[in-house]
Amino acid sequence: MRPIPLPRSLGDRTSSGSEDERRAAFGYFSEAWAEARLEGIDGDCLAQVALFSALNELVSTYGEDATARYAEGLAERIRHGEFSAPPSRQ
Repeated sequence: MRPIPLPRSLGDRTSSGSEDERRAAFGYFSEAWAEARLEGIDGDCLAQVALFSALNELVSTYGEDATARYAEGLAERIRHGEFSAPPSRQ
């Protein structure tokens, strides 16, 4: 199984949580996502709200400039497949 892509830190690693903490957060988020999908919430809607919420939190924590620099690097990470799901096995 492919490892979960964890975010690269914007600031000091101690302020962004440990790898275990991020994995736990991912688990909670995945459960909430699955529950929302079962309730009929569209995946695209969830994704947009999640991105807005995440960027809002990063701006609150690190400020606009640091968050903008972080976001600038996302395009290349996306192109390199860092966020792509592995092919499913059947």
